[in-house]
Amino acid sequence: MTVDPTPDVTVTVIVYNDAARLPRAVESVRRQTHANIEIVISDDHSTDATSEVARALAAEDPRIVYLRLDENSGGCSAPRNRALEIARAPYLMFLDSDDELPERAVEVLLAAHRERDLDFAMGQVQRVRVDNGKRSLWMPHLVREARTVDGIEADPRLLFEHLSTSKMYARAFLDRHGLRFPEGIHYEDQLFSAQAYCLAKAFAVVPEPVYRWYIEPYAAGDTASISNQRHKLSNVRDRVHVQRLIDAFLAESGHESLREDKDFKFLKHDFRMYAGDLPYRDDAWHAAFADIMAPYLDTLAPGAFARLPRPERIVLQLVRDRRPADVREAARGLGHTVAPRRLTTDPATDRTYWGAGIPLSETARRELDLSDLEPDTRPFFSALLRHEITDITPVRSAAALDLTIRTYDPALRLPVGPQRATLVLTPGRRRLTVPFRLSPVRPGVYEGTVRLDLAAARLPLQGFEGVRHPVLRLTHQSQTHTAILLAPLSFPPVTMQTPHHTVTAEPEGHDPGRLQLHWHPVGPTATLIAPAVHHLATPRVRRATRLATNLIRLK
Repeated sequence: MTVDPTPDVTVTVIVYNDAARLPRAVESVRRQTHANIEIVISDDHSTDATSEVARALAAEDPRIVYLRLDENSGGCSAPRNRALEIARAPYLMFLDSDDELPERAVEVLLAAHRERDLDFAMGQVQRVRVDNGKRSLWMPHLVREARTVDGIEADPRLLFEHLSTSKMYARAFLDRHGLRFPEGIHYEDQLFSAQAYCLAKAFAVVPEPVYRWYIEPYAAGDTASISNQRHKLSNVRDRVHVQRLIDAFLAESGHESLREDKDFKFLKHDFRMYAGDLPYRDDAWHAAFADIMAPYLDTLAPGAFARLPRPERIVLQLVRDRRPADVREAARGLGHTVAPRRLTTDPATDRTYWGAGIPLSETARRELDLSDLEPDTRPFFSALLRHEITDITPVRSAAALDLTIRTYDPALRLPVGPQRATLVLTPGRRRLTVPFRLSPVRPGVYEGTVRLDLAAARLPLQGFEGVRHPVLRLTHQSQTHTAILLAPLSFPPVTMQTPHHTVTAEPEGHDPGRLQLHWHPVGPTATLIAPAVHHLATPRVRRATRLATNLIRLK
């Protein structure tokens, strides 16, 4: 292949001890529809076979340059910066060795630059779950339509999209401002992107995929990405440290007007990532977490807190008040309208507060006040209830579980006496309902036991492969209330056998911590019926089936 003396774009692929995935990343750059590119493999002094793999790749394609750092830097910044020193193109992109570029990524971003003088162009990021292959878009609402943004003040929401890898930068822009990746810290993308957003006079948003990000949410130990090492207190310190650096930059560069938007982004995204893990942490971890987080929370703009949903504000305040048991309770079920076990009404003010007492400080009273949710008068279908599984017992010689369920009704919305409840589970498209009784334990608390017979679930002919979570349904005054079931945070997984499936019951393992049931077809259902149904389920067959069904209904 003839190499143009001046490539249009340099794509830097950073790598450390990732010999297995490096060829996939590099191949995604080699197959770009825009071919006049330079590929710099920047190796952070790997100790595995990465060096041999990288040199072999460079020998195959003259567009590839291999750069090896003299010592390991422990982060992404140094290998990116060293590659910047030798990059020959006027436009620059960055790729991690465990990810890929979609085939048209360089083409579409370069086209945006050539259409108008831009400091950078950004596009959509595809997220791919490594464990199940599911795909989604990262922050899709921010990159839904093509547009040119004349300064970040025109759309501060873009601060949420802090990835450096989803963008193509003009080299002149980076050099003009001396903009480089900060070395020696984690979450360097957040600081680099905040600086780029604030310094850019114009940048483009392109609604096409330009980056494919592979996510391993449950990777173990040190193999997990920095973002997935939230159990480490050093991770918390690093995240808060980089936020303070961003705050200092906003103040020094005259962008203080962005502070509330940036603080809201931290609360809604960065802190929220930890919130779902808080129920699984012990008191010592909570104390250390609060020591790191609470002083920084006290510096944030009050308006940023006011923009959050009330349940998230409650968790934040309980962290600031150093109430670990209450934090664990409040953090379960965020986003699922899960009530606290107790509410307290102040007779002097008639205000209703989260938890078992009236908050002591003015700030806590403001943040824990649930009066605006009208807990005692809101429609029953949205009533504040909480359902917890307190015991899970496998039934011997049967694919069944005995569940003890405790329901909390802190606003006393349910009538006095036993309640008729229904456990609902929907594997496939067919619903399994199991009625049972919740008996009063004390005012606002009910308890009952129900047997969940998994063999009674009506599954499709081809079987069902997937995960489902049972829910609890209550009816009062012709209104139905359906809510999630919170399981014990840890219990031994149980695998049961039905005629055509194995079913594993296990804790969800992350927010909100529901009972998780995983069906897996076995026997002829898996080897014969499911493949046959999949083979026949072509678009033409599905259309014919719908037509026949409609004709039958018309008759």
